[in-house]
Amino acid sequence: MKFLNSSPLLLPTIVLLSCRAIAFSPRYRGQSPQSIRQHSKITSSIALRVSNDLVDSSGSEISSSNGPGVSHNSSSRKIARIHKFARLPVWPVWQGVFLFFASKLFGQQVAAQWEDSIGGRVCPNFFSPTETSPFVLMVHHRHAFMNWDPIRYIQQTFFPEGFPAHPHRGFITVTYCLKGGMIHRDSLGIKQIYGAEERHGGRHVQWLTAGAGIQHEEMWDVREPDAKDKGSFLWTSSQELYQIWLNLPAAYKMSAPGADMLEAYAVKENSSAIPTGSTPIITSMDESTITTIVCGEYNGVKASVECPTDASIIRVQLKKKERNSPTVWTHNLPPSHKTAILYIRKGSIDVDGEHIGPHHTVYLTASGAQLTITKPHDDDNDEADVLLLSGAPLNEPIASQGSMVMNTDNEIREAYMDFQNGFMGVPWSEKLTDEEWRKHVARFPSRY
Repeated sequence: MKFLNSSPLLLPTIVLLSCRAIAFSPRYRGQSPQSIRQHSKITSSIALRVSNDLVDSSGSEISSSNGPGVSHNSSSRKIARIHKFARLPVWPVWQGVFLFFASKLFGQQVAAQWEDSIGGRVCPNFFSPTETSPFVLMVHHRHAFMNWDPIRYIQQTFFPEGFPAHPHRGFITVTYCLKGGMIHRDSLGIKQIYGAEERHGGRHVQWLTAGAGIQHEEMWDVREPDAKDKGSFLWTSSQELYQIWLNLPAAYKMSAPGADMLEAYAVKENSSAIPTGSTPIITSMDESTITTIVCGEYNGVKASVECPTDASIIRVQLKKKERNSPTVWTHNLPPSHKTAILYIRKGSIDVDGEHIGPHHTVYLTASGAQLTITKPHDDDNDEADVLLLSGAPLNEPIASQGSMVMNTDNEIREAYMDFQNGFMGVPWSEKLTDEEWRKHVARFPSRY
């Protein structure tokens, strides 16, 4: 591991291959499916070992410390355990390394605040699918691309700013942009530009159903600087997003692939039907909480996206109140949602008597109807930002390798064979113009 730790430019490659599966490039054509799967297995193993090396020595796993003297409502959802996954340096590597040492010198809370400001790290949450079904993976990206960074232009010569064409089968990817945006092209001939900036027109979430198989390319939308830097000679393009892998039931794994855009929609008091292709955003009467429903339901408001998996993806923002009182958000989880996971993007919260800081992943127990999240009044942060993933376990066998999530090992082998045979189309270079890419897709069409 000394070699890996001493080679910072290798870490982004590991992150790229492990967090977004394998960035299958045209050079993989001609290799056997077995060799590709073996490459994926080795890469994932290395990535996990690097994660273990970089995670805080204070311990990544924390059990709930509630003792017998603490009283709780038996109908509320409790904490099962708390985990802190490693944050790896990438885009730009040097800022991520700086944040790593800053966390050791000044503490995790300070490093988290600085990361929110300057970027440079990615945090893959490697879920255990049998424990967190229907969720397979969640990755939190926070990056920054500066026009004044000389290392960036050197790195561009061998390391693309994004994720070149690679295949998926058997699940859904949900990409939720918080800053900046993405440029998507796929084997179906679909191009989409989406993100959190004004130029994206509110289209901030991509809902991609891999189904029977799709290849897609996701490159960072760095065409414009941050709003504060417009007109400046030196500028930064900030990028931040969640990508969530949501498993599909066996009956839907070979369904037709597709990519849909979801647009932010502010729910008003007199709002009736939620528009198709939207993510409802609910602001509380006192404006202390903002709830964004990507899929699922909250307080009688249901997201418009149709999902064959019983699941909810909800973002909760808790603002600091002017008066000395906590900000409280409550949610009644559906009885079927035995799986419930919280990820704290920034700020600190209280759940089930535990105070939890930023960048922690909280696994909740399977029982209990009500979830209560509190932002303490004495917390110095102006806002706490939390992602809630909840769903009904599929209760099906699961086999996953690289970028394929199926039910059996044999189905995984078939998936790689189909990819190798060009059934999902043929990978293309991210350097192709749109015209060249369309010709390529027309020449090597996907059969799905």
